[in-house]
Amino acid sequence: MRAQRPNSREKILAAAADVARESGPGSLSLDAVASRAGVSKGGLLYNFPTKAKLMQGLVEGYLREFEHALEAASTNDKDENPLAVYIRLSANDCEEKQPSASWIFSAIAEDPDFMMPIKTFKRQLFERLKGETPDLKSLLICYLAIEGLRSMNLFDSDVLSKDERQLLVSSLLEIAK
Repeated sequence: MRAQRPNSREKILAAAADVARESGPGSLSLDAVASRAGVSKGGLLYNFPTKAKLMQGLVEGYLREFEHALEAASTNDKDENPLAVYIRLSANDCEEKQPSASWIFSAIAEDPDFMMPIKTFKRQLFERLKGETPDLKSLLICYLAIEGLRSMNLFDSDVLSKDERQLLVSSLLEIAK
């Protein structure tokens, strides 16, 4: 059976992710992405009419990947509850250094609806965890602490040492039991 070839949209998103990793999302150029994807700039613009739409596509792809990782981890480890899986995956995610968040502000300025997929994803995730977590107080503490870690990482304002982050995560995992 032949492997399915990625369509141009998928190739563009993969190229954009590579370029963003190398130069930072704020420095992402449509020409560099088109070149890396092997498509014309017109082909890129057909799929993503603005840089903000391309960035939104990247964010939506990241959210899908996180959702798949959450599903896979929940399926593979039946002993760990969904809140603990969320904490562990999110904490691992936060260990990776993020590029400057200035690109987010640019994308929001260009397209005020840029944050909608993120808001929708977070609301759905929270509702799902709420349905699977018997103690709302524990969920609120854990969810908001993890979102705080994400924000500190995103805005390069992490004030916690590695040991403090580890202590926080282990404490959250205890609360999630």
